[in-house]
Amino acid sequence: MDAKPHPLRLTFESQRSAHLAAPEVPWTLRADRLQRLRRLVDENAGCFAEAINRDFGHRSAHETDLLEVFPSLSGIVHCLAHGEKWMRGQRRPTGKWFLPGRSRVIPQPLGVAGIIVPWNYPLYLAIGPLAAALTAGNRAMLKLSEFTPAFGALFEGLCGKAFAAEEVAVVNGDAAIAAEFSRLPFDHLLFTGSTAVGRHVMRAAAENLTPVTLELGGKSPAIVAPGYPMKHAARRILLGKCLNAGQTCIAPDYVLVPRGTEDAFIAAARTCVRKMYPDILRTPDYSSIVSERHYQRITGYLDDATGQGAVAQSLAANGELPNAAARRIPPIALTRVADGMRVMQEEIFGPLLPIVPYEGIDVAIEYVNARPRPLALYLFDNDNARIDSVLARTTAGGVTINDTLLHIAQESLPFGGVGPSGMGQYHGYEGFLTFSKMKPVFRQSRFNGVSMFNPPYGERTAKMIAMLKRWA
Repeated sequence: MDAKPHPLRLTFESQRSAHLAAPEVPWTLRADRLQRLRRLVDENAGCFAEAINRDFGHRSAHETDLLEVFPSLSGIVHCLAHGEKWMRGQRRPTGKWFLPGRSRVIPQPLGVAGIIVPWNYPLYLAIGPLAAALTAGNRAMLKLSEFTPAFGALFEGLCGKAFAAEEVAVVNGDAAIAAEFSRLPFDHLLFTGSTAVGRHVMRAAAENLTPVTLELGGKSPAIVAPGYPMKHAARRILLGKCLNAGQTCIAPDYVLVPRGTEDAFIAAARTCVRKMYPDILRTPDYSSIVSERHYQRITGYLDDATGQGAVAQSLAANGELPNAAARRIPPIALTRVADGMRVMQEEIFGPLLPIVPYEGIDVAIEYVNARPRPLALYLFDNDNARIDSVLARTTAGGVTINDTLLHIAQESLPFGGVGPSGMGQYHGYEGFLTFSKMKPVFRQSRFNGVSMFNPPYGERTAKMIAMLKRWA
């Protein structure tokens, strides 16, 4: 007797059948789905903030609005404004030997998209890929993180009201459910999460030859160039590090500063933190670490570093240290770090900030290039020639100059990693492309010369081929 199909498989097959029954998705239907998604986010923003706050122990409601609700709505509005244009066919040049034939590319929905959502920004990192998939005319299944159960239950219920299961289906569950989800033969699978888990997802997807977009992480550096105002650099770097308590895939992971300026950077950073969070262990503006496991992971990095000789300095107003009861860790600067420390080997994903001195910008570039390619790179510099040199000589998923994080907020820019920090990209038009098949079509003219090259081949064919090669 055959085993019963897994419920996930049944949901997938339902969406696949619905797609095959109606593979052409007009803009009116795509726009309607996007409008329903926009209303879902807009009308439930407060509920989302409350749910995410429960999951984190404490998450600033303002940060949820700023970092999740606003960019989610902005991304949907961008898709609504441009999606109809994106889905039009594009004329392409036809080789002169094939005229008067015509060439074009037709964007086509792939079918069923899979989206695996992480815990750190559960709303934004669900809505962003989903908006792209819907704009491209797909149906979608989302697997939410088990670390955000309150948000997951809320989002699943709201999506169930806004969409038919054949349009959008939301799945909650543990790692076993995530593994089963990854094994489904999606037409495209987008995963956001750690590099380690990304390897498992890619391995599972490979069994079905499912194309993947992997949005991972890594150690994103911030380089402060010689002569750049230290106060401004510290202020922008610490803001990028403190938002969501550093639990951001593109947060500055470590800082490269000219040798001899370490103390100046720390002093400027401490002033910045004191102004933003005068009582960091109690303020509602600073977020907790999402779980006990992640709290222990981050404090473990700290203990390992100091045990090997690193110097830790709290940047909080009164020198506060990590508070286990509230799962709050103030931003802590680490100097005298060494490559063998875990904090310099693994993505921190928390408010620890190693400070690495360098001798000359070439050395800073070499330091970055000696390590896996990061998801983001931040450069603080006013020298245009030096900026161009750093951009040309380093490779990163994205770059913000003289600030942090903001490249991800530009809807016209693609977002994605490179190598260990990910593959593929989305946001805006690139998101539409990721979830579309750009189908090439050549239409032959009634009158053409192709028959001149039909077998049997002979001397005339050889002369024609020789002419083509001369003129190519």
